[in-house]
Amino acid sequence: MHRLFVAIRPPGDVRDLLIDAMDDSPALRWVGDEQLHLTLRFIGEVERPVANDIAAALDRVRSSNFQLRISGVGKFERRSGGALWAGVEPKTPVVGLAAKVERALQQVGLEPEHRAFSPHITLARWNRRNSEAVEAFLRRNSDLHSSPFDVDRFVLFESKLSRHGPHYEEIAAFALR
Repeated sequence: MHRLFVAIRPPGDVRDLLIDAMDDSPALRWVGDEQLHLTLRFIGEVERPVANDIAAALDRVRSSNFQLRISGVGKFERRSGGALWAGVEPKTPVVGLAAKVERALQQVGLEPEHRAFSPHITLARWNRRNSEAVEAFLRRNSDLHSSPFDVDRFVLFESKLSRHGPHYEEIAAFALR
């Protein structure tokens, strides 16, 4: 089985900006550079033939390249914890690309994604309420932003889980024109 997702990988200078915003709070589990991405669609576990069909369908997605920039930070909160994230702007082109990816995946038989798409880059997670560390991060980084960066491709990744956390491997990249 292959655990797959589709994402945009920000360029190195943007990842550096995000890493520089991270602190040494032990209450938060920060993601590493290799894990910084903007998920367009989580697919989950599929067999090799379906993975091949997915790659072929994604290769047929046509979209223009566009620019994004980091714009602010926020949090997703659940009863058992949550995630800190960096937002992006403008949202319209990335939402459009995610919709095209979604249609392509449904054409190969994947179930539709029922959660609303909210473009973001996850920075950290926490397991229990750590409101002090979370709120301190949000205050310190409320004006986090980057210069615009080009998005000229998206990537199909495989996520391999281990006791040290996930490892992401690029399976295929798809150019935007």
